[in-house]
Amino acid sequence: MATHASMRAVKRQKVSPARVSQDTGTSTVNEGFLHHASKWKLEQDYEQRPRKLDKKGKKTQKLPIRTSEGWVEQEAVGSEEEDEQDNAPETVPVEDHVAKSMKDRPTVPPSVEHDPNTLWRQQKLEIMEEIVRLQRVINEDPEENIGLLKKLRSMTKYSDCTIKELALAVPTLVFKHIIPGYRIRPLSEEDMKANLSKDVRKLRTFEQSLVTGYQEYVGDLTNFSQGRATGSAEKIAKLKSRAIQCSRDMLLAVPHFNFRRELLTILIGKLSDRNVDSDFVICRETLEQLFRDDEDGDASLEAVLMLAKMIKARNYRVDESVLNTFLHLRLLSEFSQKGSSTTIDDEEEDDYPQRKSKKKREFRTKRLRKQLREEKKLRKEMNEADAAVSHEDRDKNQAEMLKAVFLTYLRILKAGKQNLMGAVLEGLAKYSHLVNQGFFGDIIATLEELIRQAEEPSQPNSITVSGYGAEGTPDEEFPTRNATRESLLCVITAFALLRGQDTFEAVIGHNIHLSRLSSHLYRILVPLALNPDIESSARPASPCSSTASSPPTSPASGSRQHNKVNADTSIVLLLKALKAILLPPPPANPDDITRDTLASFTHQILLAALQLPASSANAIVKLLKAVTARKMPAWKVAELWNTEERKGDGVCNLATDVMQESNPHAGTVWEGELLRMHYDPRVREEWEGVMVNIRKVRK
Repeated sequence: MATHASMRAVKRQKVSPARVSQDTGTSTVNEGFLHHASKWKLEQDYEQRPRKLDKKGKKTQKLPIRTSEGWVEQEAVGSEEEDEQDNAPETVPVEDHVAKSMKDRPTVPPSVEHDPNTLWRQQKLEIMEEIVRLQRVINEDPEENIGLLKKLRSMTKYSDCTIKELALAVPTLVFKHIIPGYRIRPLSEEDMKANLSKDVRKLRTFEQSLVTGYQEYVGDLTNFSQGRATGSAEKIAKLKSRAIQCSRDMLLAVPHFNFRRELLTILIGKLSDRNVDSDFVICRETLEQLFRDDEDGDASLEAVLMLAKMIKARNYRVDESVLNTFLHLRLLSEFSQKGSSTTIDDEEEDDYPQRKSKKKREFRTKRLRKQLREEKKLRKEMNEADAAVSHEDRDKNQAEMLKAVFLTYLRILKAGKQNLMGAVLEGLAKYSHLVNQGFFGDIIATLEELIRQAEEPSQPNSITVSGYGAEGTPDEEFPTRNATRESLLCVITAFALLRGQDTFEAVIGHNIHLSRLSSHLYRILVPLALNPDIESSARPASPCSSTASSPPTSPASGSRQHNKVNADTSIVLLLKALKAILLPPPPANPDDITRDTLASFTHQILLAALQLPASSANAIVKLLKAVTARKMPAWKVAELWNTEERKGDGVCNLATDVMQESNPHAGTVWEGELLRMHYDPRVREEWEGVMVNIRKVRK
């Protein structure tokens, strides 16, 4: 038995070849081999040996091929030596096996294996692909995959700026696709306890998950738009711009949905900054587009109230283009009532038909009345389903907007904020047809006060008003104030408001006299004609001017052609003011202008034409030609060309500042002879047209 056991033990272990003695020639076994053989741990050594891979487990480096049966993986083809090595028994120790396994790893260039930038670029690409995949999965089945919004939002936690921008921009595509066309209200306790069907409960769960995810997303936009991010200043600026653009897209795409106020806060917060950059222009144009496209007026009303509150909180230290956004409201063309900063006039009910008497009523049976009630109820439900805009609700919203706009304009006028004066005056001229008679008196009194300040001897025509900038720095300067330009705007606005009233008698009933405005225009006409910059640009470039704040190549300059408020030259304003006095449109009657007033302005217009450049002289003589084309005004001034047809006492004094003391009928129109020989043929042609009109009256 011992013999058989020893024989089996010898067969199981691998014995090294016997050594042959050189002296005796017999084979001898190592003496220590058998002595230590019983102490070997053969099972442990066998367990630590590397496993031999089958040929089927070998990985191929070749691409699969396409056959008629589909894609087929190509088998790995090795050399015969490798096959023999695989079939040979493995006798390599554990240490050698580890070294061999490290040697058999795929060779990677050292620059790639140890370059962290390459590894991060690969990981960054995978993260961006994951963001796009999540967006696609959610859009395919929003109700089932609404929970992925949380995972999509978590992508903004990466430190890379590109990933953050993509994680902010992609959800806008998701929400535009899955947000319904109605506002989701929060659930009450009774709604939570109500027994619902499976489909209704599923829809309610989806809506609440959608509102929660959208709220978190809007919160992220708020944080990034306010610069609450880590990193360099350039990185924070990029994320801030991206958040503002996403807020703009969501507000214009779903203005009816929840958290609209938070999106408006982001945009209006940027407009409170006096630094006009590309983000500022985006926010301003977003509000303008919102005002133009809003049909029911809910979003516009909320935006107008927030804008008015922001302007007041900033003490009116905002860019004037922010105030010009009010000119894009739909109420300018849709609203028919008149109002002020406090009240709105009620519509007259005379146009409504009176209630029919019982004798003239149409007889209807009980069944017919019931059928009509059902049809009326059905039409109401269909209108609600189609989100039809109620005219009553729209008028109510527009009335509130009109009061907020007028209140803002009146506060700026009384505060005397020179940087916004031009925008306010032109804005009031645009809204003149919506001003009621009670508010008209307050505005005219304020305009006369502004003209009185411009006429003060100590008040220069052009001054620089210092104030506080966007960050409260007192050394920032407002644009140059032009008192003459402001007075022209006051005259234009006053007569535009007068034109917006129903009749002149309504104005006279409030004891409002516009002679002070006409006298002021008479005084500044000739001095303004001597200004060499009368045809230059509307205003110099200044940091608070949206139309002149950026170079032509900047994004902010792209909207300059659309912003024409407070951008006219002085000669254009002068022509508008003269036309408002001499050629007032209906309901005013041009024939009501007094004889002395028309004669005084005729003298001053001809005297100013001699001092103006050719194009301006041509425009002002053309205006006089239009005045004399009407029979009654032409008859009032025709006697200035012939001394024998008029009777006057005293001396003509055109140098006086008081129009009533000029005595125009005591002088002749000697300026006409110079205009007849003017160097510009266009001026000579227009003056010939004036003389033709005068000859027609004198015949």
